[in-house]
Amino acid sequence: MDTQAIRAQMPTLVRGHVPSNVRSFKFNIFDGQPKISTLGFHIDPKPFEGKVIATTDEAIVVKTGRAEFAVLDKALVTDVPDEGAKVQVEPYARRRFDGLRADTPEESTEFTANGQPYTVKRFILGSAPAKLPIAEPQCPELQELIHQLEQLPAPDGFRRITHLLVDAGARDFTVVDPSPRNIIATPPAIGFTVASAKFYGCVTVLYERGLDTYAVELHRDGELVERVDEVFFDTLGQVLELLIDDGSWRLIRVQRLSGRKPVQH
Repeated sequence: MDTQAIRAQMPTLVRGHVPSNVRSFKFNIFDGQPKISTLGFHIDPKPFEGKVIATTDEAIVVKTGRAEFAVLDKALVTDVPDEGAKVQVEPYARRRFDGLRADTPEESTEFTANGQPYTVKRFILGSAPAKLPIAEPQCPELQELIHQLEQLPAPDGFRRITHLLVDAGARDFTVVDPSPRNIIATPPAIGFTVASAKFYGCVTVLYERGLDTYAVELHRDGELVERVDEVFFDTLGQVLELLIDDGSWRLIRVQRLSGRKPVQH
């Protein structure tokens, strides 16, 4: 989508949909690019509702407030509604392995001096972690692999590698947590299943002690489908994206709340 062209067209597209006593209007563009706050943090947009007031070859314009609009990249929406339809829009948001948004505050139970429990919610500005659903291992190399998966960025620069795994449907995690003397005979590894349009089956990330690199294996029905050796930590996200990320996470989910049945993409 040509965002510069859309910005130039907006005054014409929203004409007649802004109150006569309002001199300006606001709009957000959703084109698959990450949103950044005024403080420079990546943020995850909230779902919103509105009315479709205009469509072009590239964009759908939704009125979301008195003088507020959203512009959706037509190539990314799951449905293309007609003008006048009321819709609910859910742009992409990073998620955790439990299905919740990754920016959901973390809750913990604390106790007062007399033993009364109370709930504490913690939220770190700009943080949207997706922690692996596995227990802390003993093997230092496996601990480092977990840290890298949770902290290193995916190739898109918005997600972490664990967000990439969530979007690929990763579940049923297993670990190989060897003692130091068995680290070569039994390499530290994290395994999980994924279900994406690119690959459906089991994925294993192994640490190769001799080369100080990783290997990534794909298995289906108990058979090795593909193996990538000599994967350095800073290319782990690229390799996993190449093997299991189908890109569907970029889609903007549009649900029609009124009007005729939309065109399915």
